Amino acid sequence: MAPPSGVVTTLARMLIGAHAREDDPLVSAAERDADIVQLFLADPQSWKKPPSHPQAAQLRESDLTVVVHSPYPVNLASLNNRIRIPSRKIVVQHAELAAELGAIGLVVHGGHVTQGEDAAKGFENWRKFIERQMDAGGFAVPIFIENTAGGENAMARRFEDLARLWDAVGEFGVGFCLDTCHAFSAGVELVDVVDRAKAITGRIDLVHLNNSRDEFGSSRDRHANIADGTIDPEALVAVCAAAGAPVVVETPAEGQAADIAFLRERLGA
Repeated sequence: MAPPSGVVTTLARMLIGAHAREDDPLVSAAERDADIVQLFLADPQSWKKPPSHPQAAQLRESDLTVVVHSPYPVNLASLNNRIRIPSRKIVVQHAELAAELGAIGLVVHGGHVTQGEDAAKGFENWRKFIERQMDAGGFAVPIFIENTAGGENAMARRFEDLARLWDAVGEFGVGFCLDTCHAFSAGVELVDVVDRAKAITGRIDLVHLNNSRDEFGSSRDRHANIADGTIDPEALVAVCAAAGAPVVVETPAEGQAADIAFLRERLGA
């Protein structure tokens, strides 16, 4: 079984980095002066099992911290067997391959049920997946569930739904990834988002630090660089400071180096 997630939040200094090109994350990290890099292991829209990463050994042996993001189609809450069952398989596969990189965790979106379906069954599907995998020996790396921006039937958009999700899976030690653009677009105020999230999950293991191209409560997931969006950059800095967790910017690539430098200066990291 993998060690409990959350251990990275106790590091002496805050790790700040970016989502990078999966073909050469070491170069991407160097170009951005990143301490941590997030990557996909394959086409993010694909259901196929990815091969081992060609730089797995170099990443594992480097000083760079790595986190992996699961593919976008994954929906562990789905009541549709043709979606839920492949989702379970691909998450386990990605966790195993993430371990080859020495990754600190695997980010997985909360997923959703469809209109007219019982949300309780979606939360129960999450529990069944986590419980069964724990009975089978656990995950190769910790799972970080990420909040989402839109969807009336989402499992991790609103705090009341996040609380129901954590009632289902919290006892198994899953981690939490807080995305600032997602929270803002979901209509969640950032001023106390860290305290409210921790009150439910007990932890924040990773921050996706993104500005938004759209207005508060838009339900749109369109990221912007820190200085270019509709969120006050100082509010984003405050989230990072309060969370005390590694920070990954998923902002447009041409501005990521500036985003990292801005955060490092403002946080003294």
